[in-house]
Amino acid sequence: MISFQTLYEKLVNVTQRKKMARRMSKLAKSPAFQMKKQRAMLKRRNPAKLAQVARKKTIQSFRDKFYPGYNDMSLQQKVKTDQLLMQRHGKRIDKISKKAAMQLAKLEVQRIKDARDAMRKDTDA
Repeated sequence: MISFQTLYEKLVNVTQRKKMARRMSKLAKSPAFQMKKQRAMLKRRNPAKLAQVARKKTIQSFRDKFYPGYNDMSLQQKVKTDQLLMQRHGKRIDKISKKAAMQLAKLEVQRIKDARDAMRKDTDA
């Protein structure tokens, strides 16, 4: 059986990534997908998903700190920058993301409660 981590870290080339982006942007507009997202917000995330979210947030904070012009870079520059970031700060990112995952786990109950309250307000209005 394929684990979530292996599936998530699968490497794809640029054209495959663009093709997936086009497909997902179209799919994200459909009402069924919107409801799926809302239902997912009401469920507790598993530890692998929390670790993934924490790692993404940590990497983004390092990008903002060390490479403020990251969003204006070309695709090749971003790839090179990410490689450099992992080479220089990979261990620190791992360490910080583990702590961030624990913090997210503590805040998970409040996130679900807020999502339920927001959903109730949407149905009442």
